[in-house]
Formats: sequence, C-alpha cells, structure tokens
Amino acid sequence: MTRTRPDTDARPDSDTAGLRPLGEDRVDPAAAERAAVDAARATPHAVWAPDAETVELVLVTAEPGALHDAEDRWPAAAVVAMDPAAGGWWTPVEDPLAALGLDTAAEDADPGYGYRVDGSDPVPDPRSRRQPDTVHGPSRRDVAGQAFAWPDEDRAGEADPAEPQGGGLRGAVLYEMHVGTFTAEGTLDSAIERLPHLADLGVTHVELLPVNSFSGPRNWGYDGVAWSAVDESYGGPAAYRRFVAAAHAAGLGVVQDVVHNHLGPSGNYLPVFGPYLGPGGTGWGDGLNLDAAHSDEVRRLVLDNVRFWLEDMRVDGLRLDAVHALRDGRAVHLLEEMAALADEVAARTGRPVPLMAESDLNDPRLVLPREAGGLGLAAAWNDDVHHALHVAATGETHGYYADFAPLEAVAKVMERTYFHDGTRSTFRGRDHGRPVPDHVPNHAWVASIQNHDQVGNRAAGDRTSAVLSEGSLAAEAALLLAGPHVPMLFMGEEFAAATPWPFFTSFREEELGEAVRQGRRREFAAHGWDPAQVPDPQDPATRDSAVLDWSETEGGGRGARVLAAYRTLIGLRRTLPQLTDPRRDRVRAEVDAPRRHVRLTRAGEEADVVLLAALGEEPLPVPADLAGAELLAGHGDDGPLAPGQAPAAVPAPGFLLLRR
Repeated sequence: MTRTRPDTDARPDSDTAGLRPLGEDRVDPAAAERAAVDAARATPHAVWAPDAETVELVLVTAEPGALHDAEDRWPAAAVVAMDPAAGGWWTPVEDPLAALGLDTAAEDADPGYGYRVDGSDPVPDPRSRRQPDTVHGPSRRDVAGQAFAWPDEDRAGEADPAEPQGGGLRGAVLYEMHVGTFTAEGTLDSAIERLPHLADLGVTHVELLPVNSFSGPRNWGYDGVAWSAVDESYGGPAAYRRFVAAAHAAGLGVVQDVVHNHLGPSGNYLPVFGPYLGPGGTGWGDGLNLDAAHSDEVRRLVLDNVRFWLEDMRVDGLRLDAVHALRDGRAVHLLEEMAALADEVAARTGRPVPLMAESDLNDPRLVLPREAGGLGLAAAWNDDVHHALHVAATGETHGYYADFAPLEAVAKVMERTYFHDGTRSTFRGRDHGRPVPDHVPNHAWVASIQNHDQVGNRAAGDRTSAVLSEGSLAAEAALLLAGPHVPMLFMGEEFAAATPWPFFTSFREEELGEAVRQGRRREFAAHGWDPAQVPDPQDPATRDSAVLDWSETEGGGRGARVLAAYRTLIGLRRTLPQLTDPRRDRVRAEVDAPRRHVRLTRAGEEADVVLLAALGEEPLPVPADLAGAELLAGHGDDGPLAPGQAPAAVPAPGFLLLRR
C-alpha cells in the first residue's frame, strides 16, 4: 500500500480558520492555577499548608525579644482565621493589624506572628525574616529592611555576560568567616571593625558561614532552620545589612554559605505545615522533598531564599552546602534552577553573583554550561586539593587521606583538578569521580588548605598550625595561593592562629544536647580517636576556645611573620597574570617524592612564574634553568627571604616563588 504524504504547504482556508499551529504554547494544564497561586503567595502572612483542615494566624504584641526566655512564647493578642486559597495556600480573612486595632497603613508595625495548624500549638513562619524570640517563638517580618538606605554602589557593569552568574571569580581570594568566633563579641557589628584587616590582607570576598537562626545562643553554623532569618545573636537582619554595606565600602564582596540540604534538629517545624521533607535523612538532619508530590512549593521556598540573599541582602554570591545531599530526580535539577535564577539576577543588575557548590561527587557537570548538559554553576569546591596538600605537608594518611599519600597527588590536582577522577577511592571502596574537561577554566574550582569542615570535624578541632613549623605553613600556603584554583582561607589561617576551632552547639533540649555529645564521641572513637580528646560541644568553653586571638597578629612573632607571607602572596596573585590564568594547559607540576620537593610552573606570555617548595627535611637546590631568576617571595623556618636574586636552594621546609 502506497502512503500519500500530506501537503505540508497547504494552508487552512476560511472554512477551517479555527485551526492554528501549536507555536510556542506550553499547553500547561495548570496555567490558570499558577496565576492564582502566585497571587496567594504574594498575600501578606500567607502560608502553604496543603494538607491542613484549618489554619489560624496567631498574633503577639510583645516587644521583639521580650519572649526569648519566657515559658510561654505565644501569649496571643489576637487570632485571625485563614481561608484556603489556590495550590494549598492559606490567606488571612482580615488584615492582621486591623485585628489588633492598629492602623493598617502603619508601615513600621511588626507584630509577632505564627500559625496554628489543625488546632496544634503555634509555630513560626517557614518564610520568617526574623526570630527575635528563638526558633521556637513568634516570627517577625523585618519591616526595618524596607526602609534601609543602601549606600549608592556603582557596581553595574561588573558582570561578565559570558561567565556563569556574571563571573567574578577569576582573581578572587575568599575568606571563610564564622561570625560567632571571629571576634570575642561574636556579632556582625564587631566583625565590621575587623574588615580593615581583611582589606589589608588582600582578599576579595568574605564568605560567611551560615547565619540563619539556630537553637541556643551559639552554634558552629550548620544546625539552622529559618533560612531567611539572620540569627539574633549575630545582630539579626539589621546588623547583616550593615555588614554587607561596610564590606562593600571596604572593597570586599560578601558570599553567604547557605544550607538547603537539611534542617537542624531543633526548631524544624516544616512538617507541621505539609510535605516539605523527603524520605530518609542526610546524616545531618531531615532532607527536603524535591521531587515527589507537592515538591513545587518546596523548591520555590529554596529558590525564594536564593533570591532573598542575592537581592534583598545584596550579597555577591552563595556557597551551596553539600549539594550531593539534594535528592532530586526531576528532569530539571534544583541546582540548575538556582543557576538560572542567579544568571537572571546578574544580567538584570550587572553584578556578578556566582554560585559555588560543595559536592562530594567529583562531578564536573556542576560547572558545565546548562546547554551542554551541565548544571551551570560558577564554581565547585575541590576538597581533593585540600587532601593532597594536607597530606604532603603533615604526613597524615589515616581515613580518606590514605589515597593522597603519594606526592604525585599534588601534581595531579594542580594539573587535572580532581585526584579521584574515576580512580579507586579506598575510603569509599569503589571508583569515584570523573575527569574534568580541558576547557573548564581554573577559576571554576575553589580550593583550600583549611576550612570549617576540615578543622571543625577533627576530634579536637586542631589546626595545622598546631603541628607544622613556620616554613611548612608558608610552603603549603604558597602552593595554594600560587596554584591554579580560586583560593579560600579559613579565618585565622593567615596568621597561623593557635586557637582551635572545634564543633560546638548549645541546644536547649537536654536530651538533644546529650545525644550530640555522645554521638560525637562514638563517631571519633570508631575512627581511632581517643574520646577524651573530643571537647564537649555543649560546653560554652568549647565555643570560647575557638574565638580568634587577634594579639597573635601583633609584634614580630610567628603569627605576624606568617601574616606578612600571606599578604605578599595574595598581593602577587593580584599583580601577576600568570597566577590567575584560566587556561589549565598553562599549569605544570613536577615532584620528587623521596625528597618531598614540588615544582609548580605557571606559564606566561613573556615570563613564567615558578614555585619551588621543599616539604621535607632536605633543601631543594634551585634548578639550573632558574639560575638568576628573580625572587618574588620566599619563606622558611627562619622567616621570610628578601626579594631579589634567587638563593642557591629552597630552605627546608619552605618555598621560593620565582620569575624567569
């Protein structure tokens, strides 16, 4: 049978004028409902509770903070009924201010509020902007934020449209800061006073560990719950805005670390409202429902939080915590949606707002373009660099450090980015990772030699400064700061801080505090640590021990000398284009494993910059091809070397940075 092909050039006549081509119509069955949902979501005090039978808005007139230590944090002044709206949302039947007898036009009125779902006890708003009475008390809307006068910032045009999220990472040096231990006061306002130190150091961005509200007066940062409410112990949202404005005035960007992969164990009331949580946990807390029924609104909560930080708080990028724990089986991954949102913000505002993901997967698709099947993020953490340099400097080879024992691991992470790029991970008992394509730029990766995880998750929270000599510390820093990736420092690293940074909490619930205490001891005992070495995370003295001692930067001691070395190396990174060249084929690394020697070459158009590092006990003779090279910087156990002509050998331990 012969089939006759339809005449594709035929056009409908007047009798069939009702027919039309599909065109770009999405044919979305929920198009009308989406508009209704958007309207409901935009209603003040609206809340999403798709399975609820009744929802009531509970209003509190006590001054913010007055109920912080009260036995009853919910002395209701009024209760407003709520009506069901589209998509599982609920909206108040009357203006809450009117219910309190207040002027509905008063822009500064900000009563406390929460929700009673199906007659249960009142709980805070999942979208709360402020929690002055703990994570268990009434929410506030942060009306002061609407009146904050942001300083004029002529930053439009800094974004590079060819880079993900407008770029901003080539040439960047990040500084990871925990607000609660950066100063003795532990506040954002006290941190402002130390911004001149960071500007003088030469870093470009302050990366704040999570600041969202947590249970108790102190926390290491990763047990938060209210994603958009800056913890009151740090100064709340008003102090956060002052910090961002002051950082920008000092020439510093602000990157905010956000945790969307889990919720802390105290104050997580999301299940009261609906199916926010997914099956199983993450090991740190409850994970999210990102791909099952009702997951659209859960994802929207995350995306709105991303927009909150980038637009309302004007931060200059986000660090996304442990994204491998975001269990998302949908065709468009949540990370891809985050990247698209940040791309739009960068394009509209002209500001670079890079998203940087921490991931345990060693998967370069995180930073590949979306049109090439990637997720389109600006950068990803590369812990393999930390592990390789840590083992090379300290000799530790227990646990996951074992695979990095060969000094060749340093050469591999410098040239090929990942050490585990499809190779066997003995710690995991399987092959791990995949190779990084040659075209991915060096600044798509963030590297460190200290960070909150690798210090805080040690039994005693001890830093490498506790075991390494001055020359070793300087050599490891040089390998990071002359290396190809975006360097990130952990606060205090730059002056060889003697203070530890152990894990700490302050949960109000005694049973929870004891569970955390015993859990930490069991975990480290299983890895061969003496449980007696593990500080009590609930003891206030544990937090106090982590506070930086700024007197270590003064005088002519080791702290001051190491600080000078960091300043010099960061300054050279800013002025030498070889050190920020995005091309990976311009990076060459060679090692002499028996002698613990490393040579790292950053090739340039007219001159090469070469780092020689002696990590063992034997000095490294300067190779003949570098004879007469210019000494840009150098450091050993006896302190810094004066710039000029290169000496005959690299002090052991220590480094020389040369230009030829």
